Amino acid sequence: MPMEIKGGINIAMKVPSHEYEAVLAFYRDVVGLPPFDEKQPAKGFILGPNRLWIDEMPHLSQAEVWLELFADDHAAALSHLLANGAVRCDAVEDLGEGFRGGWVMNPANVVHLVREPDAW
Repeated sequence: MPMEIKGGINIAMKVPSHEYEAVLAFYRDVVGLPPFDEKQPAKGFILGPNRLWIDEMPHLSQAEVWLELFADDHAAALSHLLANGAVRCDAVEDLGEGFRGGWVMNPANVVHLVREPDAW
C-alpha cells in the first residue's frame, strides 16, 4: 500500500522582526483577511480553507514560507520522505515533548511540518 500523505491546512510565514508589523498590516488592512488568535501570542489570518500564520523571527533576514503535511503515521511518512530526498531539520523549531510529527526540508530547502492530524 503506498504511503498516504496529505496537505495540511496551516501555512507559516516566518517574517523578520523589522518587517513583522508591516506584514500583519498588509494582510489585515490591505488584503482584508479575517484574523484568528486561537493560539496567542501567535497571529494569523484565515486564507480560504487554510490558516496563514505570521511568525516573528528575529534571527531571519528575509521571509520564509513553511508548509504542513498530514499522515496517519508520522514516523512512517518521515521515513518515506527521507528515503526519497527530504532532509530532517527538527532543530528549526521545537515541537514539544510528545508531539507526533517532525520537520523536513524538500530538495529546494522549503520547510515542511509532517504530523498526524491530532498531533497536539
